Amino acid sequence: MKVSVIGAGLAGCEAAWQLANRGISVRLFEMKPVKYSPAHHYKGFAELVCSNSLKASRVASAAGLLKEEMYRLGSIVVRAARETAVPAGGALAVDRYLFSDRMTQLICEHPLIEVVSEEVTAIPDGPVIIATGPLTSDAFSAAIGEKLGESYLSFYDAASPIVSFDSVDMTKAFFAARYGNGEDDYINCPMNKEEYEAFHAALVSAESVELKDFEKHQLKVYEGCMPVEVLAKRGSDSIRFGPLKPVGLRDPRTGHRPWAVVQLRAENAEKTMYNLVGFQTNLRFPEQKRVFSMIPGLENAEFVRYGVMHRNTFLNSPKLLDAAYNLRSDRRIYFAGQMTGVEGYIESAASGILAGINMAMQLQGKDPLILPRDTMMGALAGYISDPTVTDFQPMGSNMGLLPPNPTRIKDKAARYQAVADRALESFENCLADFTEKTGDDLLKRISKEVL
Repeated sequence: MKVSVIGAGLAGCEAAWQLANRGISVRLFEMKPVKYSPAHHYKGFAELVCSNSLKASRVASAAGLLKEEMYRLGSIVVRAARETAVPAGGALAVDRYLFSDRMTQLICEHPLIEVVSEEVTAIPDGPVIIATGPLTSDAFSAAIGEKLGESYLSFYDAASPIVSFDSVDMTKAFFAARYGNGEDDYINCPMNKEEYEAFHAALVSAESVELKDFEKHQLKVYEGCMPVEVLAKRGSDSIRFGPLKPVGLRDPRTGHRPWAVVQLRAENAEKTMYNLVGFQTNLRFPEQKRVFSMIPGLENAEFVRYGVMHRNTFLNSPKLLDAAYNLRSDRRIYFAGQMTGVEGYIESAASGILAGINMAMQLQGKDPLILPRDTMMGALAGYISDPTVTDFQPMGSNMGLLPPNPTRIKDKAARYQAVADRALESFENCLADFTEKTGDDLLKRISKEVL
């Protein structure tokens, strides 16, 4: 039986590679060069459209840890990236065209992968992995929507920045709920009049991202995701009567109501990450760092995710997918890539690895590979499949996704190193158990080569 993999981006290529290397035939569908999405232009597979960087290389970083885990699972993306790398300091950056060419070559030369150059407009029969990305074609998006009903999301993505809790200066911020109603679930960053006016001036003059032509119309008609900087330009008090309203709050240090308040809401159950409420934004990332660091309590904040506003198509994954990237309502279907709610190139590729492995396990009548939540790949899979999440937004790899250390380590570098060491130990223990139970020869071979 052949598995249909839809989309030859990073996730689709990883899924096809994992399946084929386990002796399973694959039909890999890619609509290029017959048809291109608005953002894609190069004929090759795994096209990087907005950056040539696959982020940090050091293992004691979220991106570096993720790539190390992927490498230990036989990632084709990490392999091709290292073969086509260009100097970039501590980051893994590639020649985008050489990278795409190498990925295309490896996929096309595999004897068990059949490449089909056509647009898919309906979900194929039989086992299938859907990895068509955030710019899924209208026809196939409609087919997915028909399959999943109202649970399928396709809209303009507007998300606020997220900071790590341990980087918030709680000598300036305080926990409270408005009027004392309910639990003190919000972190409140109070501003006096002078601080607010300086912040407002910086916000309205900050540089925004230039939207692509196909996104401009959508932004104009989607009032509900108005960028905070656009709202701020409507008047000097517009955001003070909006997301920064101070009503019902008193600063315990002064006993008075602040002039304005920025509220932070917990992003995960462990409360290691907090998002800036009402701060969906189209500012450039360096501008977000500069302007939002003016907020009292966030002067040294670590932004684990910056705010984004762009056309996006993704699933309501916590309701639809499990941690194996398998569709709960139809077990013959897996999803992979950014449409699952993982955000970023390497995150997309990582989801493709697990979708491919777990499809193979299903076809062989074996249990899936579910990585522990203290590994980066396991944390991402756990995040997108957590059924308790109610306001789901895409997330990239970050250390805030992982459980904190049992013992407090003040030094950030040492803390991250300890988290990475724990993650890789947990990762290897899990793989050892998995290979013993499943007899997966491929992982056994990879493990010998890597370690």
